[in-house]
Amino acid sequence: MSYTSPTIAAIERAHLRTDLPEFRAGDTVKVHALISEGGKDRVQVFEGVCIHRKRGGARGSFTVRKMSHGVGVERVWPEGSPLVVKVELVNRGKVRRGKLYYLRGLRGNAARIKTKLGAYASTLALDSGPTEEIVPELATPSTDGSSE
Repeated sequence: MSYTSPTIAAIERAHLRTDLPEFRAGDTVKVHALISEGGKDRVQVFEGVCIHRKRGGARGSFTVRKMSHGVGVERVWPEGSPLVVKVELVNRGKVRRGKLYYLRGLRGNAARIKTKLGAYASTLALDSGPTEEIVPELATPSTDGSSE
């Protein structure tokens, strides 16, 4: 079990990003990254499948893999990096693992990931709350014969 001092935890909470969408391994994402070339800054979009997600607040990171001219390219970004301008969720993937390193050995159609239907937020909201069964009240017949 790891212990983080309260001072370090307070610093990490101050640098925590809230603008990142909820995504998991298997999702297709577009990462808008700030690139500095020749003294000029521009935003470059890197679109691929998230194969790894390490959650750790400001210390978390994620790995995105794409195929570029038949060559697999992977990039790792820290979640708290100022070079990550924006992350867009393009497609949710239906996978059964948390780390998709096996995609490195697959080519072509074998490397495809099926699309997951539904939203993460709706499934989380349904699972979190207690369920109450609503039973309709039945009309009780009166014994005096009068109808109300």
